[in-house]
Order: sequence, then C-alpha cells, then structure tokens
Amino acid sequence: MDKNINAQVVVIGAGPAGYSAAFRCADLGLDTVLIERHKNLGGVCLNIGCIPSKTLLHIAKVIKEAEELSKMGVHFEKPIININEIRIWKDSIIDKLTNGLSVMRQKRKIRIIQGEAEFNTNHSIVINGLEEKFFISFQYAIIATGSIPKTIPSIPHTDNRIWNSTDALSLKNIPNRLLIIGGGVIGLEMATIYSAFGSHVDVIDRFEKFFPWVDQDISDIYKKSIINKFNLLLQTSVEEIDVTKNHIAVKMLGNNITQDFYHYDALLVAIGRSPNLSNLGIEKIGLKINDLGFLQVDQQLKTNISHIYAIGDVTGLPMLAHKSAHQGHIAAEIISGKKHYFEPKVIPSIAYTEPEIAWVGINEKEAIEKNIDYEISSFPWHASGRALASNCSIGMTKLIFDKKYHQVIGGAIIGTNAGELIGEVGLAIEMGCDAEDIALTIHAHPTLHESIGLCSEIFEGTITDLLNAKSKI
Repeated sequence: MDKNINAQVVVIGAGPAGYSAAFRCADLGLDTVLIERHKNLGGVCLNIGCIPSKTLLHIAKVIKEAEELSKMGVHFEKPIININEIRIWKDSIIDKLTNGLSVMRQKRKIRIIQGEAEFNTNHSIVINGLEEKFFISFQYAIIATGSIPKTIPSIPHTDNRIWNSTDALSLKNIPNRLLIIGGGVIGLEMATIYSAFGSHVDVIDRFEKFFPWVDQDISDIYKKSIINKFNLLLQTSVEEIDVTKNHIAVKMLGNNITQDFYHYDALLVAIGRSPNLSNLGIEKIGLKINDLGFLQVDQQLKTNISHIYAIGDVTGLPMLAHKSAHQGHIAAEIISGKKHYFEPKVIPSIAYTEPEIAWVGINEKEAIEKNIDYEISSFPWHASGRALASNCSIGMTKLIFDKKYHQVIGGAIIGTNAGELIGEVGLAIEMGCDAEDIALTIHAHPTLHESIGLCSEIFEGTITDLLNAKSKI
C-alpha cells in the first residue's frame, strides 16, 4: 500500500460509529479510508462489549429459566459450567460478525490501515502502523475513537484479579466471591452473568439510586427481583483494599456493612467510561473539548473545525452503539451534500439484566422539572396472561403521557425482553402518537407487547383487563 494516501474522507476508529460512517460514505460514492488500531472491525461493542456480554447473558438467562422450571414440575440436573467451551462459543459469535464486517468493507472497496492515528495538520494524519508509517491527506475526517473504562487510581491494576469489563468478558475464571464496584448497566449485567455461573456477587455503588434515569417504581421491582441472586449495596464505598496472595480484602463504608474487611477472589471496576481522545493530536490542531471532556460538536456533528466531524462516544452521553451508528450515517450524508441533522427526539436505553430494564423519553422527575402536566399509566405483568404463562410475571410496563396533548412522552419497561418491547414506545414518541393512536392499534394477544396498548387504554379510560379507575360506575 502506498505510504502517502489522498482520500476524500478518513474515518478514525472502526466501532459501530466508525464502520457505519465509512460504509455509508462508500455507499454515497465517497473515497474512504478507515483507520483502526485493532485487527478486527467492530470496536468495543462487537469484540469486547455488547455482543460478548449479550452472549453470556443469554446463557445466564437459560440457566435461570431451567432452575425455575422446577416449580412447574420439570427438573434438570445442576448445570455443569465448562468455561472453556463457553469462551469458544462466545468467540465464535464475535468471529462471525467481525468476518461479516470485513467482507462488507472489502465489497465497498474501503481502504483500511491498522495503526494509531494522530493529526499532523487539520488536513492530514500520520498513522503509526505495525511496521511502517502512513500519511493521509484528506478533505474530511470523522473521529470515532470510542471510549475506554474509567479506573480508580487507588486500586492496583497490575494484579490479574483486578478486572475491568474486558477482563470480565474474557472469562478468565469463575471466582467464588466477586466484588463489583459500580451499579450501572455494565456492573449489573456482569453481576447477572457471574451470579448465574455460580459466583457469590456483591455490587456496591456510592449513589442512592443504581439507575438515576429510571423512576423509583421501576428500580423497586428490580431490587425485589434480585434478592436471591446477588447483593446490591447502595450508598456504599471502598475505604481500603489489601491485595494478598490468597484474596483481595476490601474495607467498605456503608449502611449494611457488618465486617471490617470482606474477602474476594476477584474485583471488577465498572464505574463508567471516558472518551478515548489521548494521543490523537487534537490539541495540535485546536479541536475544542466541552466541560465534560467530550469533543464539542453541533447538530451536524461538526467540530469547531468544520470539515472534521466527531461521532459516537467521543461526543458525549449516552454512550450507546445505536446512537453511534446513527450518528455515523448522519455525518456521512452531510459530507455527501445532504442537509441532514442529528436531532432525535429520544434515544432508547436498555440494561440487559434479568429482568431487563428499558427506558425511552422523559421520566417522572424530568416531567416535574419541565413543569409538564403529566399522567402515568402502568400495567403490572402479574395481570398479563403471557407473562404468567411464561413465568415472567415480575415486570411492569409504564407510559408517561402529556395530559394536555394526550401524547406519550416517555416510557419504561421492566421484565423479560423489555429491550425488544421498548421500540414501540420510541416510535410512538418520534411520531407524536397520542394515547388513542396506541389504544386503537390492535395488539396481538397473548403477548407482552400488548401491555403497551393496555397502558394507553388505562389513560383513555377504556381498559377492561383491569379495574377502570375512569369508569362511570
């Protein structure tokens, strides 16, 4: 490959944001070069994040369901966990997807360079490759370098028993006792996996709520559902860590702490992620960063240097693959000359725990802060025939309506496959649906998604599957 390359568009990073942008650029006829420091495309999400975690979460879910079938008269032997075979299966899923991306990249004739990228000027990049350097001159650049796990400076990270999310998903071993610091999505998903695999898991978080984005009624259902699976200790922090040959001794401060030190076989730090902007040379060319440490972009995803775009995790919260991919499409289309903007009304979020938690739009706290006259409609899954028949009655579907305009403005679902169900709520908000639109849409029965229609019937006062609070009786 020529060491001096001219390209219309250079994309830095091949995660969901980067490869989506590069593929869309190519489809629009733009000469595109893709830079990725790792061997495979797909970034954190595909290789060491979303996909491997969902593979393991599926296994954890099946283990849980098999255990609960004993209540219905179906009994299985205690599962035998072969961690090596599970790892092979997980890696095979990743390989299928990364190979698919590689084929699509080749079909689109996108040049790829493996190495570390650094801006030389605002129209050129130097690539430190595996064996040699490359120099790229470009008309447009798209920064899609993603994010990296946050660390706690006081915790030693040289010990192989101190994990980040990548370590946890690599399935090093199944510890007898695992401490997870951080009660966010990653922490609780890892707790779901390792508790199903047989670990005694404690999750601690220094905040009062583990998901500040969901309302208390949703989080209360979740806390009730995990009582016999793992411990979730809120308003709890680490005071001291003593790493010895035999264990990791942790001294904690919190309301439910009864010992001076708790002993663990592994410790997972899952306190969030930071934008990956180091060694990129953004200071050299004067790219602006906002107060939260993310690249500053406008609604067209342009940085303060108008021909340089930024997409994905480097642009701020929420750090989600689907947001990143959407931004990748928008950036490519704008570069091609289309007058598009990144202006979604809502972006759905999902915690793939058991039960799953999914939410979209505004919650009650936000409605109060925005002085919206709102009304809540909630349908409990213990009144759902499908949920009862499927042994997943611990759950709830909740919609938030603007009382003045009767439009749905937010929603949250907790329960099995909540992540699959939340799509209808997101579409309803984007389209400006009111309660009647949803209530008069015939939902199949018996299903879990009919709970969305039933919530709308509650608001409309037409519900018959529950007592109707708005009836004239």
